[in-house]
Amino acid sequence: MRRGVGNCGGRHASLVVAGVVGIVIVGAAAVGFRADRRPGRVAARAAAAEGRDTREPVSHRPTVEAAFAAESFPAGSTARLVLYDSAPSVTLRLFRVGDARGTLRARDVMRGTPVGSARRLRRVSPGQVVPLRLGAGWPSGLYFAQLTAPAGRVGYAPFVRAPARLGRHRVAVVMPTQTWQAYNFRDDDGNGTADTWYASPTVHTARLIRPFENRGVPPHYRLYDEPFLRWLARDHYAVDFLSDADLRATTAGALARAYALLIFPGHHEYVTEHEYDAVTGFRDRGGHLLFLSADNFGYKITISNGVMTRVARWRDLGRPEAALIGAQYFGYDAHGHGGAPWRLRPGPAERWIFAGTGLRPGSPFSSGGIEADSRGPASPPGTQVVAEIPNVFGSGQRAQMTYYETATGAKVFAAGAFSLAASIWEPRVRKMVTTLIAVLSRP
Repeated sequence: MRRGVGNCGGRHASLVVAGVVGIVIVGAAAVGFRADRRPGRVAARAAAAEGRDTREPVSHRPTVEAAFAAESFPAGSTARLVLYDSAPSVTLRLFRVGDARGTLRARDVMRGTPVGSARRLRRVSPGQVVPLRLGAGWPSGLYFAQLTAPAGRVGYAPFVRAPARLGRHRVAVVMPTQTWQAYNFRDDDGNGTADTWYASPTVHTARLIRPFENRGVPPHYRLYDEPFLRWLARDHYAVDFLSDADLRATTAGALARAYALLIFPGHHEYVTEHEYDAVTGFRDRGGHLLFLSADNFGYKITISNGVMTRVARWRDLGRPEAALIGAQYFGYDAHGHGGAPWRLRPGPAERWIFAGTGLRPGSPFSSGGIEADSRGPASPPGTQVVAEIPNVFGSGQRAQMTYYETATGAKVFAAGAFSLAASIWEPRVRKMVTTLIAVLSRP
């Protein structure tokens, strides 16, 4: 057995899942993914052109590869789990990500509360589909299947349990399922090049339905996603969870009728035109937006048969993201300066956003960096900079945390750097985000 992939008797099947409709077995040739393969010079140049080092080191621990046949499933539906590996037996259990204790250190582990009962599967093989009925009473959230097999093999397959109908709660948290897959360096077709545009300038596509590296855990999940999900559960926030697929399937009007606030906690870089229109229309109808990371809504993608194609930067298509978010991406930490604290700027919004934190104008708090945004010419009139990181990457530029309101009453906050969601357990960050959610969740 090759470390980092499941044992298939020395041969693997390469699977292509076409949307949520069916599965095509492409061949019985080796998958071609090697856990120890690193991006070459071309891949490194492609990654550097976009931002941070985009591939996490692979853990090499043995796994069982699997992926759900859709980004999300509504309550009471049947989710379909696709096996990409062989094993003499597999124990399968569903979990909901929630109030785990302590910081998650391992990049190849997911934690959660078990739901339903464990299932024992005998002699599984690539292409096998396992139907899993989701309980109608299970709360909306990020869930995952944990698969264990002999010889210490463990794999994970995440999915969003969406509400049966939009608006079960007045706040929705949107998970960056498309951006997760853009940063997935799995070599799906076994040709020696990872199937993402970050691996090579000749690659322009990435599949939406496939296992992740690191035993199935989304890229940078432990840093950018899990802390905020744990905090929501610990503080008992009642929210709906949506995937990018749910945004693709709805409209601005439906979102505005269902929600007062959409929260984008993670790195939400890649969106379709329909998503961009829906979220902009939600804002234009008075809906509130909360962006807790940076480099959001940066690129247009198209999707066909479950495959994303990267088209161009939205700003190059005449739709700069600053017009929606308030700030837009300008750079990344190319030279490894590390994070630096935000510093408060005086202003009307600063006073209520940071109320109760003990911070005053000029006070430093938390730490941000990696990627950064700033206010630009397309930022809506009246966009305030409530905090900033001076000289964020040693280039003299400032990462800017912004806030603006519209004539329709919409309130939009953006962190301006990676990542308030990652820092949510810091008391001052926790207090300010609590205040933001309380104010922005009001109709």
